[in-house]
Amino acid sequence: MASKEENRLNYLKQFIRVLPDSPGVYQYYDETGKIIYVGKAKNLKKRVSSYFTKEPENAKTRILVRKIQEIKHIVVSSEQDALLLENNLIKKYQPRYNVLLKDDKSFPWIVVKNEPFPRVFSTRQIIKDGSDYFGPYTSGLMVKTLIDLFRHLYPLRTCRHSLTDENISKNKFKVCLEYHIGNCKGPCEGLQSEVEYRGYIDEIKNILKGNITSVMKYMKENMLKLASEYKFEEAEEIKKKLSILEGYKSKSTIVNPKINNVDVFSIIDDEKYAFVNFLKVVNGAIIQAHTIEYKKKMDEDVHTLLPMAIADIRERLHSNSREVIVPFEPDVEFEDFRFLVPKIGDKKKLLELSERNVKYYRLEKLKQLANQTKVPKEVRLLETTKKDLRLNKLPVHIECFDNSNIQGHYPVAACVVFKNGKPSKKDYRHFNIKTVVGPDDYASMEEVVYRRYSRLLNEGESLPQLVVIDGGKGQLGSAVKALRDLNLDDRIAIIGIAKRLEEIFYPGDPVPLYLDKNSESLKLIQHLRNEAHRFGITFHRNKRSGDFLKSQLEEIPGIGPGSIQKLLAKFGSATGVREASFKALAEVVGESRAIKIVGYFKKP
Repeated sequence: MASKEENRLNYLKQFIRVLPDSPGVYQYYDETGKIIYVGKAKNLKKRVSSYFTKEPENAKTRILVRKIQEIKHIVVSSEQDALLLENNLIKKYQPRYNVLLKDDKSFPWIVVKNEPFPRVFSTRQIIKDGSDYFGPYTSGLMVKTLIDLFRHLYPLRTCRHSLTDENISKNKFKVCLEYHIGNCKGPCEGLQSEVEYRGYIDEIKNILKGNITSVMKYMKENMLKLASEYKFEEAEEIKKKLSILEGYKSKSTIVNPKINNVDVFSIIDDEKYAFVNFLKVVNGAIIQAHTIEYKKKMDEDVHTLLPMAIADIRERLHSNSREVIVPFEPDVEFEDFRFLVPKIGDKKKLLELSERNVKYYRLEKLKQLANQTKVPKEVRLLETTKKDLRLNKLPVHIECFDNSNIQGHYPVAACVVFKNGKPSKKDYRHFNIKTVVGPDDYASMEEVVYRRYSRLLNEGESLPQLVVIDGGKGQLGSAVKALRDLNLDDRIAIIGIAKRLEEIFYPGDPVPLYLDKNSESLKLIQHLRNEAHRFGITFHRNKRSGDFLKSQLEEIPGIGPGSIQKLLAKFGSATGVREASFKALAEVVGESRAIKIVGYFKKP
């Protein structure tokens, strides 16, 4: 009894026997009925049978053949038609084993509308209304550049009014700002003739067709004519336009202006991708340039991919050039154009230009890929800090402490938090010193470190991998004692940084570490220390000023804490209370208290 695999092969071979010896497209389906491969052929029978008459050399092809359950085909009149149909089917179905052809978004066009006083603008939609469409352009920037060029050269309207003779004669429209700033001559009010406007449009069409030289010649003759008639201002305006066109032409002209309506293709590939560059040349000027990337699926070579790319790109960009310059003669014959492989001369230089473009494109892709695989900056910073500070863990979460007081008064402390090498300001905390009397930085540091981490432990919050103490050995020792009391001295790395020489101190090590002044690690620690100092000083200043205001008001007899709070909320400060009117004070705390406040501040 035949196996399932034998039955499959016998069925497929019977189908192949009846295939026609004609050009066409074949489609392979898997057991789920999904298209897994589309191919073209000069001779359908020979091409399809080649998959089954001998063992494929390529591993991917062997896997493909094992998965084929059904074969369908479409007969066409020529190999060129087969190539175009293959392209369309690949874009539509994206078969697993075909080279990846992306059906990109529609390219932009420049349209000259079929209307009185035609508008000129960019569009991605073609409407069959008799308008003239130029393109498509592979670069939106090129379209914008051309539209801006036309606006500089010609006073074109941008409004959407229907400027028929009837509408203009009935005074239906009024000139807009564009007229007043000189960008439009006001055809909506009959201030410009359609004959003059059509002259501008004809010149624009010539530029879009690549006939810049003829436009410039006409403008130069017109300029000289105006100058001979002593119309120097008008001649100067044309001269400015010529200068703009000359700049545009100098950027576009390549090699020889006699090379007209030619397409240029070049290709390079590697193991996974192929890159194809396309240049369109009209009158020696490159008016289109595009590079496309194809992802290989079956180890296709450049001889297979180039004709596919030519058909694909020419169809997308609506090219009708009768001559196509290529680096080698493709096997496929096209009916509507001929191939040329130049050996010397200007056309050879064009091919070399295309090859340089495609190489640069591939190089940029490789650079982008390399950048994507690079270690992110913050990860590199943390890795460097871990290495320089001899830490056991990556310091993703770092906290830094700083004390602040003035001769023992208003003692406060600040804790700043960095995550992934950056400040996490929502996690910053400040502390009022509660248990220490007098100026004792060591005891204050021990208190705030103990309070900080006992709270994190109680709340089940994550602990930092590194703690930085702003101070020398004394403050560091106090902080270590607090961690030891919480049994965290083995779980959290801790260091101190002295301000004078930027020494890094470790617990129990009398010899400090000196990091390179330009090292990323030292800069990170300095950033932590400076941020803690700034945050602590701000809190300390606010506390001092708040207590001073409060103490002034507390000296007023008969004014209690509740009244003080109301007064500060209303007037903001003791000065504001002192300068407030009796009526305003009475509205906040009543007349009797207002009398006491006014009397207090009027004392000599």
